[in-house]
Amino acid sequence: MKHPSFKVLAYLLFCVSLAPTVFAQKGRPSRVVTLQLVAKVPSISEQMREGTFIDGYESKEDEEMNPKHRGANKTVPGKGYPKTGDPLVAFQKAVKKSYDSSPLLVFDADISQASPSDPTGAVGPNHFLAAWNTAFRIFDKQGNPLTREASLSTIFPGNAIGDPIVLYDASADRFIITEFDKEPNGLNIAISTGPDPVNDGWYIYTTGFETGSFPDYTKFSIWRDGYYITANIPLNDSDSTGDAVFVIERDKVLKGESAQFLSFPLTGLVKTNFYSPQVLNVGYPGMPQTGGATVVYMQDDAWANVNIDHLKLWTVNVDWQDPLQSNISEPQVIPTAAFTSVFDGGGLSNLKQSQGPDIDVLQATIMNQAQFRAFDSYNSAVFNFVVDVAEGDEELAGIRWFELRQQPNKPWNIYQEGTYVSPEGINTFAGSMIMDKNGAIGLGYTTMNDKNPITIKYTGRYKNDPLNIMSVPEGIIAQSSNYNASTRYADYTHMTLDPIDEESFWFISEYFNPERRDVAAVFKLAPSFKNDLQITSIVTPGDSKLSKTEKIKVKIRNAGLNSQSNFNVSYSIDGSDPIVEKYSDVPLAFNESAEFTFIKTADLSVEGEKYIISAQTELAADQNNSNDSIKKEVKSLWRKDIGISSIDYPTNSSGLTQAEKITATITNYGWETQKNFPISFTVNNKDSITEIFTGLIESGISESYTSNATFDFSGIGIYNINVKTGLNADGDIENDAITSVIENNYCSPQANCSTYNDGVTQIQLNELLIDTECNSSGFADETQTIFE
Repeated sequence: MKHPSFKVLAYLLFCVSLAPTVFAQKGRPSRVVTLQLVAKVPSISEQMREGTFIDGYESKEDEEMNPKHRGANKTVPGKGYPKTGDPLVAFQKAVKKSYDSSPLLVFDADISQASPSDPTGAVGPNHFLAAWNTAFRIFDKQGNPLTREASLSTIFPGNAIGDPIVLYDASADRFIITEFDKEPNGLNIAISTGPDPVNDGWYIYTTGFETGSFPDYTKFSIWRDGYYITANIPLNDSDSTGDAVFVIERDKVLKGESAQFLSFPLTGLVKTNFYSPQVLNVGYPGMPQTGGATVVYMQDDAWANVNIDHLKLWTVNVDWQDPLQSNISEPQVIPTAAFTSVFDGGGLSNLKQSQGPDIDVLQATIMNQAQFRAFDSYNSAVFNFVVDVAEGDEELAGIRWFELRQQPNKPWNIYQEGTYVSPEGINTFAGSMIMDKNGAIGLGYTTMNDKNPITIKYTGRYKNDPLNIMSVPEGIIAQSSNYNASTRYADYTHMTLDPIDEESFWFISEYFNPERRDVAAVFKLAPSFKNDLQITSIVTPGDSKLSKTEKIKVKIRNAGLNSQSNFNVSYSIDGSDPIVEKYSDVPLAFNESAEFTFIKTADLSVEGEKYIISAQTELAADQNNSNDSIKKEVKSLWRKDIGISSIDYPTNSSGLTQAEKITATITNYGWETQKNFPISFTVNNKDSITEIFTGLIESGISESYTSNATFDFSGIGIYNINVKTGLNADGDIENDAITSVIENNYCSPQANCSTYNDGVTQIQLNELLIDTECNSSGFADETQTIFE
């Protein structure tokens, strides 16, 4: 296949950059460089027609690409708060979610053996451009590929080093692709010459040596006056000085003209070995007309020289007419709720899988991207990073997310912050988020633990939700069928907003099915219908002492765009004729909820009876009837109803003794408080012992009880344990007793001596195996010798 350089050479303009100018003045740019257009590359469609298109590189093995130039993040042992788990998790756990959330579109963007694949992608008016470590591909907005997988060298002649970032500049209607340039250290950037990434050509620039050290883990952001870049570049350890923020003159490169390139330090930065600040990105068609770009980074009090958990924000003001007058502010410090941003003391192998190595949790990082949005009376910024939410030495990854707000000409402040952990209570990390035009926030992320495979999910919140929570039920995008064979995982994920409706969220991340793949998905939080009411819950009654005049209370949510009032709501019991009444209270706007109590009561008084309550909205113009109704089963509790809910000890084990006590959980299923009732214990249908439980158990409460008597479980074999309550006049005897079957053996960790069936009696085994453990293949070597 011919190299596209023969086409490129016709457009080539040699780069004649001015020598960098270095300034020592604090707050001013450290260097000013002029970038020349390096090349104008033909469109992808033209290269495909001419046979100069270069297919994406496909490795046959899982190989690590661009190893991170970082060591473990430095922490001070024992330093930093919180010590007892993340303080914001409780707010999220209290959220009750009562409707379904499903993506609108899901499709695989690539199959990559690069470790990691570094998924990135951006949506435009008619295309979705996805990229991964050394390649990219263009899709239509139905997920259909419009090109083959293309090597990055298709647009960067002779260079496919990797780590691309894809952006869509919605105000300019252009796509952008970036990648590393190692010789010399720097970055390449390609800007489409028009809005069509398939049929328009590309302007190519290289920053060359201007980044100094290798620009690891780059982040690109779009602002009104420039394309801003941050990277994990080694700084002076004594004062963290050195170039950390770079700016390319946006207006010029959009035209393919010579452009200026500035470098700035981040004064007051405290870093670990690895650091990742970001500039706020404008990810929608609007663009602020004034104001400097904001850089944000987190600072953890577990690090040396940091006393409290906080955010640092810098403002970069660029003057392209006189670059020497450009400046970067001293940092604004915003204290946060306490967080722990490091795992394993800062090590890079953290989260357990069901198989394979522990994987990197992407710590000490503002995740791609930090997003800006302007509203009429304020500016908003959203971003996230991973935190350890567990207590003590345990580890559980969660996502600390923020919405900052800024009044005109005022400093930024925290409007809300929360910590999100999947309702399944498993590791939640690798987040990316953005805000739509309605003020709703979409958050895509990954979940995983030692029992659940890597799964890609999303959630979100609406503008009028209670602060500090994600209210949208967790939606599943894709679940892995395999594990990650590498410690490296998706160094970044990427969420962008559809510029056409500014409501559709496009998210791309990495999973394994069975190979390493990048999966893209689309979801919306904005209402799909103008008129859509739903019943989200039957609030009361619940299981209790029910009466002949029970009030039925329901919670109604407006899931549609139009405000609603003066509509009918109904309920029925066990399929009886519905009771219909009118809601005529304050109108409900979108996503607002209200509780409604029916005037007509229900007779639910029969003890021990279960009732099915059905409730529904009856809006005549409702456009979505799938969420109108809900059912709930409630039980009219017996006055007296004590039962055994579990047998907790003993369990399958080795080395059980002749004097074991039995522990069980007793539950009061009735509405009356109980005490002084018998509880009996039976093992293998003999040795039944009855004792008296003398404590108080209130309705709905469970108590643990351990027998005073002891039982012999020392022999190898299977035991049937039965525990039973004997409350006088108990209303429901079916829950009085429970049986547990356990096995005692002398082998560990999992082998069972009794399965060998070699003719050795239990007495002989008892004598031979005391203080002896089985190895993984069976008996210990010494014991095997005796048997042989």
